[in-house]
Amino acid sequence: MCISVATLVSALAACGSTSEGIANGKNCKHVAFLLPESATAARWEAADHPLVEAAIKANISGVTVDVLNAQGNATQQQTDAESELSLGACILVVAPKDSTAAAAIVTKAKASNVPVIAYDRLIQSDDLAYYASFDGVDVGKKQGQYIADHYKDFVSEGHNNVVMINGSDTDNNAHLFGQGAHSVLDPLYSAGTLKKVYEQFTPDWDNAKAQTEMEAALTQQHNDVQIAYVMNDGMANTAIAALKAQGLNKKVLVTGQDAEVSGVRNILLGDQSMTIYKPITKLSASVGKLVGAISSGADTSSIATATVKTSDGKEIKSILNEVTMVDIKNVKDTVIADGFVSKLDVCQDVPAGAGGVC
Repeated sequence: MCISVATLVSALAACGSTSEGIANGKNCKHVAFLLPESATAARWEAADHPLVEAAIKANISGVTVDVLNAQGNATQQQTDAESELSLGACILVVAPKDSTAAAAIVTKAKASNVPVIAYDRLIQSDDLAYYASFDGVDVGKKQGQYIADHYKDFVSEGHNNVVMINGSDTDNNAHLFGQGAHSVLDPLYSAGTLKKVYEQFTPDWDNAKAQTEMEAALTQQHNDVQIAYVMNDGMANTAIAALKAQGLNKKVLVTGQDAEVSGVRNILLGDQSMTIYKPITKLSASVGKLVGAISSGADTSSIATATVKTSDGKEIKSILNEVTMVDIKNVKDTVIADGFVSKLDVCQDVPAGAGGVC
């Protein structure tokens, strides 16, 4: 059987080879979006999946977008990436399950001249093409500043204990959030204004483990806890369950992040004090523009206007979207007004009039 040179070149191009026609993502019409999980944060499938897919399709005519979810397995995510590369994906957008392990995905993609955009979480690879996320340090600063501004409503003399339940140690974002929070809280700890009695990373951002951590802290402190710095809403929800079991809900300042339905509802109920609203619509739109620019061969400097360093010090061209602090005073004018969460969902089992929303 004979195959013409033209047919062979066409087939190689379709498979994402090193053909100049699609090298480094130029003229790419097949994009893969790899998600990390869906068990601990509803946002990945509820928001990121549909919004990013739509944004990429809006910026590249006739593009194929494959979306795969590793469901909490870093090895599976690498397998997904290899599968997509073999099928011809010529741009990868990866929200890593493990920021370090995902470097193998970047290495594999680079061998095929395929650029990788780290989505939401930085991948620790000097070969990473772009990073698109939010300002993680600012997320933590806003959480910490909320505590600094409101701790007096919860503490009293001799009762100023803070529990810190952080995210996964393998997620670079958890370290950025912690860096921001500690920049605000550490001076208060040093002054004795607040007392940190417990701090723990939570493997895989696992909500059940976060509840166990909160229970352990309460036992250790004989329920003498006034502030619970919790990094996201999923873990805050289970930490609140631990507080409820001891009759401490509404008596402890609880932070969160992601403005999930559960988090916003907990704020309206008074069980959670605040959350961080990360407008995924803006993030997805910026990623769509970036992918479109890469595909068309256009300059990306007006899109990726920031830089972030990897652990080795390599500067990665980045998009860093701003975030907003949300509490009961501005729920209506932020996440509700933007349509990020619906009034019907957040008001379920919430008293009428709560937050001026229900």
